[in-house]
Formats: sequence, structure tokens, C-alpha cells
Amino acid sequence: MTAPIPREIPGLPALPVKRPGLLPSPVPARAVMAPVRRPYAAAYRLALALTATGAVTVEIVLGSPTRILSHFAVQSTALLAVVTFATARRSWTGRQPLPGKLTGAALLYVMITGLVHHLLLAGAPPAYALSDAPSGPATLAAHILHTAVPVAALLDWLLLTPPARTHLRHTATWMLYPLAYLAFSLTRGELLPGNPARYLYPFLDVTQHGYKGVLGNALLLGLAFYALAVLLVVVDHTRPNPVRRRPKTGFRLRAPVG
Repeated sequence: MTAPIPREIPGLPALPVKRPGLLPSPVPARAVMAPVRRPYAAAYRLALALTATGAVTVEIVLGSPTRILSHFAVQSTALLAVVTFATARRSWTGRQPLPGKLTGAALLYVMITGLVHHLLLAGAPPAYALSDAPSGPATLAAHILHTAVPVAALLDWLLLTPPARTHLRHTATWMLYPLAYLAFSLTRGELLPGNPARYLYPFLDVTQHGYKGVLGNALLLGLAFYALAVLLVVVDHTRPNPVRRRPKTGFRLRAPVG
């Protein structure tokens, strides 16, 4: 009688099972996929960028340029205009959109501008107004900066921008600009000791609240800004895709014969 053949031979290592993997393609995706142009999105974004640029220009021409450019509202709107010009061009040419880290930051800053203006500056004294001597065009430009531009930017993000392009790791980076603006505002106030407009926002006015009060206000605002940034990321990952398109297979269905 013959001995049974063992299923496993002791002392011999098992042969590794290698599964064939996909080799990385040296050809980028845009070389095999036709670019998708979005002329309507490009037109909307171009109009938004021109409106924001016009409002900033009117405020600079009618007011003191150095004072106007020191406002958070003007700086954030100028940043949004630059970013929106770039997104409009990419929508028109069909190129890849800008990184969500950049577009999300621009949206967050103009949202902060609108919310702070309507919630904290509605009853502020005239000394904290955007323009020294508000006129008709300056008042209209201020409304555009604080209301129309934030709303239009939010609509662009909700209706024309693909979702899930921002991440929670971006929120900490987005807080660097408000922190830098706080340092800029305090430094500007120290460099203009006799100027009545040394502080542009009442909650950052050291002459009224002292450094302890201003830093407390800045801490509360910073937490609110961070919560707003987290909310934008959460909404970005839960909202539907407004630009979803049906894939084209290249096949056409024909009516059955007979």
C-alpha cells in the first residue's frame, strides 16, 4: 500500500500569490477626455468678478485708498474677484477647476464680511463706516461689497461648483488670514496714534476695549469663523452635485427592425 500524499509539505514556504496590478498610465486624463466647457457658469462668474472689482474701485476712488484697502471687506472682495476671474476662464476653456482649498477660502472670507457687517456693524457709529463721506455711489458700492457679492458667491458655490472639493484640514489654514488681519489691525492702530480712524472696526478698537477686551473679542470671532468654515466643509460634502452630467457611451439605440 502507498502512503497518502500530504496536502502540505512541511518545510516549504508557501508561494506568494501575486495579483496583476494596473500600471500607472503616463497619459493624463485630460488627454483622453474631451474638455467640458461651461459658458453659462463662465458668464456668471465673469459678471461676479467684474461687479466685485467695480465696487472695490469705486470705494478706492471716492475714499482714502490706504484706509479703504485696510478694510477686511475690501481685501476679501478683491481676493474673490481674482479667484472668480480665474474660475471664469477655466469654465470657459474647459480646464480643471481651481483647488477647493483656494475657492473655499475666498468664499469663507466674503461670507465673514457679509455676516459681520449685518450682525455686528449694523448700528455702528459713522466713524467705522467704510467711506469717510458716504455718497450715493459709495453707499451702493458698500451694499454690493457687504451683501450682493457674498450672496452671489454663495450661489456660485451652491449651484455651479462641484461638491466635496474642500476638507476639514483646510479649515485651520483658512484661519491664518483672519489672524494676520488681527495683527495688522492692531499694528495699524499703534502706528496712527492721533488718527480718529486708527481702528476700522469697533470690536477691534483698543481705545474703547483695551487689549484684553479686543483679544477676547478676537477669540470669540475666531471661534465663530472656524465654526463657519467647518459648516461650509460639511455642507460641501452633503450637498448634491449641480453639474452632474450623463456619461456619453458613443452608442445610439435604434428602433427594432420588423
